[in-house]
Amino acid sequence: MKSLRFKTDRREAGFTLTEIMVVVFIIGLLSTVVLINVGGAMTQGRTTKAQADVSNLALAVEQYSMDMFDYPDERDGLEALVRAPSSLPDGARYRPGGYIAKLPKDPWGRDYVYTRPGERSGRAFDLYSLGADGEEGGEDVNADIGNW
Repeated sequence: MKSLRFKTDRREAGFTLTEIMVVVFIIGLLSTVVLINVGGAMTQGRTTKAQADVSNLALAVEQYSMDMFDYPDERDGLEALVRAPSSLPDGARYRPGGYIAKLPKDPWGRDYVYTRPGERSGRAFDLYSLGADGEEGGEDVNADIGNW
């Protein structure tokens, strides 16, 4: 009787290889589903952030233009929104503290592109991110995101 009890306890002490494999498979399947859903949301989030940054920077450029009666030149670029350019004429009404606190990077870690005069937007300036691929043009996630 004593040996029977020992065998019963031994069988109930752990999991079978099949049970462990089923659990590992289910965890892998759930991880895959989560990664697929999160990846799409991250892409959409980056695009939305770039659009918001371009809108905010374009607004700051317009405010600069109202105060200075001109847009920042290309050589000063967006840096003119943070610090007064050295080329400001006497009597210029540059806002103390600048127009934005800090220049943001695009969601892919690159600087936003500022060109003057604007060619793509039909405005006085173009302001855009090069998208995920970091190159002009592109489609979907690789498309440029700008003020046009």
